[in-house]
Amino acid sequence: MKLIVGLGNPGIKYEKTRHNVGFLAVDYIKNHVKYDFSEWKTNSRTNSLISDAILDDRKVVLIKPQTFMNNSGASVSAFTRMFDINHEDVIVIHDDVDIEFGKFKQQTGRGTAGHNGVQSIVEHLKTKDFSRIRIGIWPKELYKNKVDTANFVLKNFSNDELETLEEEIFPEALKNFIS
Repeated sequence: MKLIVGLGNPGIKYEKTRHNVGFLAVDYIKNHVKYDFSEWKTNSRTNSLISDAILDDRKVVLIKPQTFMNNSGASVSAFTRMFDINHEDVIVIHDDVDIEFGKFKQQTGRGTAGHNGVQSIVEHLKTKDFSRIRIGIWPKELYKNKVDTANFVLKNFSNDELETLEEEIFPEALKNFIS
């Protein structure tokens, strides 16, 4: 089983914020993959929304933890224990303020780079040996300028930025999951 985790905060208030790019990414996978993912359903044992499908004879589960970002690890850990998922089969998709909007990085077994959601997952899984897709959210015109990061990540993407995510960034960053 492969577990693809999108990080974000639950609730309509946060739906289109930069911090929720992980939720937006798993929605994109669900809606654009050639296989039929189930509708989102609540899994109360893991405090998450899940959608699943069989891709090439392997079950793939998309998960949106319904804890707030800083406690995402509780949901991820509960899910991996419940279904005995190896950490190497976990992919976490999240926002990254150290990467310019329009860019992304894929990595495995690296540090948290100060991301509290990733830190929570590392603490709960007791390992950093999982894959991450870091989606840049910092607009080029603000890149590396001094801005209050905590408030910035909770601001909504512009309509143009949402369109760029859907048409350019997600297709490239997530191509391994949507082919």
